[in-house]
Amino acid sequence: MTIAPVSASIPPFLPAPFLSGPHRQTIWGRLVRSRDLVAFRRERLEAPDGERLVLDHAGEEGNPRLLVLHGLEGSSRSVYVQGMAAAALARGLSVTVLNFRSCAVETGGRTVAVTRPRLYHSGDTADLDHVARTLAARSPGQPLVAAGVSLGGNALLKWLGENPAQPFVAAAATVSVPYDLEAGSRFLECPSGRLYVEVFLKTLRGKSRDLCARFREARERIDIHRLELAQTFWDLDDAATGPLHGFAGADDYYARASSVGFLSRIATPTLCLSATDDPFLPPSALQRVRAAASKAVALVEVPRGGHAGFVGGSSLFRPSYWAEEAVIGWLADRVREENAGS
Repeated sequence: MTIAPVSASIPPFLPAPFLSGPHRQTIWGRLVRSRDLVAFRRERLEAPDGERLVLDHAGEEGNPRLLVLHGLEGSSRSVYVQGMAAAALARGLSVTVLNFRSCAVETGGRTVAVTRPRLYHSGDTADLDHVARTLAARSPGQPLVAAGVSLGGNALLKWLGENPAQPFVAAAATVSVPYDLEAGSRFLECPSGRLYVEVFLKTLRGKSRDLCARFREARERIDIHRLELAQTFWDLDDAATGPLHGFAGADDYYARASSVGFLSRIATPTLCLSATDDPFLPPSALQRVRAAASKAVALVEVPRGGHAGFVGGSSLFRPSYWAEEAVIGWLADRVREENAGS
């Protein structure tokens, strides 16, 4: 596949003047955007371990397809997922969202409980692998592309590095990936970062409590006392996330799950968008990403944009969402090139 220079296909990002700081960029869309732009059809796909994965589909069967992976504690109703899905449908792509285990939202706001003693994490690629293979097998004549945001982007990059010869996904794109999980965790221990962390800790604590109440294996692995006292991601991951999913603790989890260690092996054309002012990751981590990435990875770093924000436009009532538009435009171009070459 021949790829045009990234600078020629990705427009510059001009932050909205009323959202100049990283926190405003990060929070704005979550507060004002619709979570119902796209009407999905739900499927429950059995995973190899017997769990029923929740997939949400939109668009016409037989079209080229976009697989979307959401961020930490997101779902198909996350505003950035809805934005990407709407943009993809407008360009003739069908869309599938993989809701990570325990993240799918039912009518009324209830989350879908897991049936196995595990949840999901930043380096969990088994479900992604199963879904990518399944979708590719269903439409062998049409390209499959993938996009991941934050945690979902980390998992996507790790999977691409684990499977450099994979024939299923023709191209991939990510937004605001926390490439170095340890660096991101420590960076969020600053006062402003703790406000973000506590939002996630509230729901993740609840999910871990539920697992402990339902599964003996979870009770044996999770330190529920330390979990209740957790104030940082490292605390949570050392007490629960790491041991629950087979890691020795937070440090082992971060070392083995961070996508920065897999970037050099990626052979699939991949676009990665990040902001230097991302409050979830120190700028120094992006320097290591640039040094580690293979030639198949196109890195675009802009000075401002926050975490998965990238809100542009001059109107408060009609803002644009640069990263979503850039990702979908770039992936749609890759689909056209793939179809032209087939």
